[in-house]
Amino acid sequence: MRAPRLFLAMALGLASCLAIAQPAATTPKAQTIKTLDGKFTFTLPAGYTTTQLPPAAANSEAAGAKGMMYMSDSEKRVVVTTEVPIPNGVEAGDNDDEFLSGAAIGFINQQSAALPDFKKTGEKRIKIRKLGVEQIDSTATMGGGATMTTTFVAGSGGTMSLVQVISRASDGTGHAAMVKRVIAGK
Repeated sequence: MRAPRLFLAMALGLASCLAIAQPAATTPKAQTIKTLDGKFTFTLPAGYTTTQLPPAAANSEAAGAKGMMYMSDSEKRVVVTTEVPIPNGVEAGDNDDEFLSGAAIGFINQQSAALPDFKKTGEKRIKIRKLGVEQIDSTATMGGGATMTTTFVAGSGGTMSLVQVISRASDGTGHAAMVKRVIAGK
């Protein structure tokens, strides 16, 4: 199964989120976010700052990863997008059951090891246009506070994409609205 190496690479890419440079200025208008060459697209509302995530070390399994972090101070929400080359030249179909199943298992295992109070609260397979996406809902303590996270994992060709919506645990309504926006491509 491809999951352990695949998610080691993704986990290393996500770890870079912790070493982020200062964010750019707040964007006054909505931003269209695209991953997987536009196969996974959604729009963030106005008011999010944009920060490019630092690249992974060239000799790591996450080499070639690229990512962006979008933060809203007013909503107290973070959206992170990461694209990582799939290791060992593995190719994923746009709705690849083996890839999505392995990726979900690997992601959950990685998060369970990294976050002591990580708890998966839901998981389902969805389609966004023709792209198969694994949606994983979870809770954990991050940055000193209780959070809820919805993670979308998808793959196409030699690239996998991870989109995470991270909100305060007390903002279930706002979190659900952003998740719905991502799924709808709006």
